[in-house]
Amino acid sequence: MEIKITKAAVLKEKPDSSTLGFGKIFTDHMFMMDWNSEKGWYNARIVPFGRIDIHPASTVLHYGSEIFEGLKAYRRKDGKVQMFRPIENIRRMNRSAERLCLPEIPEDLAMQVLTTFVELEQDWTPSAEGTSLYLRPFMFGNDESLGVHAVHNATYVIIASPVGSYYAEGINPVKIMIEDQDVRAVRGGTGYAKCGGNYAASNRAGERAAQQGYSQVLWLDGVERKYIEEVGAMNVMFKIGGKIVTPMLSGSILPGITRMSCIAVLKDKGYEVEERLLSIDELEAAMENGTLEEAWGCGTAAVVSPIGELCYKGVKYPVNNGEIGEVTQMLYDTLTGIQWGKVEDKFGWIQEI
Repeated sequence: MEIKITKAAVLKEKPDSSTLGFGKIFTDHMFMMDWNSEKGWYNARIVPFGRIDIHPASTVLHYGSEIFEGLKAYRRKDGKVQMFRPIENIRRMNRSAERLCLPEIPEDLAMQVLTTFVELEQDWTPSAEGTSLYLRPFMFGNDESLGVHAVHNATYVIIASPVGSYYAEGINPVKIMIEDQDVRAVRGGTGYAKCGGNYAASNRAGERAAQQGYSQVLWLDGVERKYIEEVGAMNVMFKIGGKIVTPMLSGSILPGITRMSCIAVLKDKGYEVEERLLSIDELEAAMENGTLEEAWGCGTAAVVSPIGELCYKGVKYPVNNGEIGEVTQMLYDTLTGIQWGKVEDKFGWIQEI
């Protein structure tokens, strides 16, 4: 598809890496493309970053017809820019689109527009240690009608934000509260889709945890309130008795790109990985008898986030003496090494710009 490019008349000054934070500064341009149930995808364009005009009756404002993705571009020491497994984000976004009755984007078209956009904005990719260019593709339904039905008009957008190092002061294990009231998602719902409603619904439990001094919550399943699912907005993994255990993808858990990458690296390093149901009773027993050796969350923003303490029904359980574990550190070093071009990419995950 031909992509029309309209460059900004005045380019912004690139920020100092020390001021980046996360998602607060945006690049000069954004990509946009429209969809209609009769015409398909059309009007692909890169335009100056700015406001989006939305009709007050737009579907997304009333019925939450919205999905998004998150991935990064990294600057290597040789100055080149590369992305980490972008095809997997494209595939996951299409699965999310199918669940929310939004239009899917052919993989070759999605890759074309993503790489074209990153090529144009690649100068925004910072070079300081741990920094990257965060890419946020998103899609929303924008029928100008209040009727509840499958979407007939949609808009696809990509914006980009240079972001700072997630661990500016080093990787510090976090304290997590096990949530036994609210649930994040249920099987048959939208848990496996990356849509805004999942995150909005999780905020209440997160706020309660924060008030008690915890960074986030560990979610239990929405049916039996028995099985471990995710930690905050990340997938979760445990080292129990020498084995790596992570909740199986049952339909209520987001199939994370970092999760699948961790599993591949772990198996390559010779670890036994079990994707299965893990009950809170089994985890509690492991915490009590000392067989829980490590625990960590994994996701795009942090790569891995070590868990130093778990709290369940008021009882606090330290994990690995509150320190980052050997496996967690190995995963962080390996994945970030591949992402920034410091470690050989034996898996074929890197897409150069």
